[in-house]
Amino acid sequence: MKKRKFGLALSLVLAAGTILGACGNDEESASKGGESKKDNFTVGMVTDIGGVDDKSFNQSAWEGLQEFGKENGLQKGKEGFDYVQSKSDADYTTNLNTLVRNDFDLIYGIGYLLAEPMAKVADQRKDSNFAIVDSVVEKPNVASITFTEEQGSFLVGVIAAKTTKTNKIGFVGGVDGSLINKFEAGFIAGVKSVNPKADVKVQYAGSFGAADKGQAIASSMYSSGIDVIYHASGGTGNGVFAAAKELKKKDPNNNIWVIGVDRDQFEEGKVKAGDKEYNVTLTSMVKRVDIAVKDLADKSKNGEFPGGKVIEYGLDQNAVAIADHKENVSEAALKATEEWTEKIKSGEVKVPKTRDELKAMKF
Repeated sequence: MKKRKFGLALSLVLAAGTILGACGNDEESASKGGESKKDNFTVGMVTDIGGVDDKSFNQSAWEGLQEFGKENGLQKGKEGFDYVQSKSDADYTTNLNTLVRNDFDLIYGIGYLLAEPMAKVADQRKDSNFAIVDSVVEKPNVASITFTEEQGSFLVGVIAAKTTKTNKIGFVGGVDGSLINKFEAGFIAGVKSVNPKADVKVQYAGSFGAADKGQAIASSMYSSGIDVIYHASGGTGNGVFAAAKELKKKDPNNNIWVIGVDRDQFEEGKVKAGDKEYNVTLTSMVKRVDIAVKDLADKSKNGEFPGGKVIEYGLDQNAVAIADHKENVSEAALKATEEWTEKIKSGEVKVPKTRDELKAMKF
């Protein structure tokens, strides 16, 4: 009987200690943030090797995050929004894990090259939310953002066809694969739909961060008589602009053009020859990565993270379009793009996404 009473008393003491200990832990947790460890919804992104200042794809994504931060009163850093720059493909997994360890609420991988590393990290970090841009990762904690790049590329193809004087047009791609093939197929379809006699030469640099290769390819194309080049090559495209500007400096009467990609690259085309200012940017196929990145961040902040889903942005959301700078585009070309835009939106014209689909089209 005494043993029973002693056991009961001991149990009560231990229970009281546990309760007091728990209260103490709650107070300690609250002092460190507790359940509201941070008031801000934090967002981070990992760039591909093009870098955050590639004047193209990564930069557009970063601008979207900056806009999200501005609207929500956030600062750059661990408590707001930030990025980690990748210098090589080997950095992707490490950089994604860095953002996980820094406890970001949403982590973006910018570019399809991060798809495989993200899939692996997402499996290991099931409590973290991720978003991949330009690819699809079928994981419940990953949202996939894609674009109808072929549609926007078709429209700048129409402009190229209406602008060329030599009937020779070039396409410079970064890495040859299904994503950039969408740009290529859509562009050629746009050119051929308007000008079946035009010849489009295609060449890939094998990298999104090789401006020297881009310049060499573009220089060769221009010397062969090509007068309009569309690049879908990230930082490699800086070399395409460099080649065009160099030739324009030597001969201001040389009517050669570059069609930019992802962002409005009008500024990249500015060049001075003698005392006069010129611009070699004909137009740009604007892929509003910034709109998509900000839109998904807004949804996620509001508790609507679309994990496991694919969200496609296109003409209907103004997420692919022709750049606002239209100074160098003729009225005839602009009118033609309006007509083809309506045909695409109505479904009258289906723009090819692959080389095989392009081959099946009749021009």
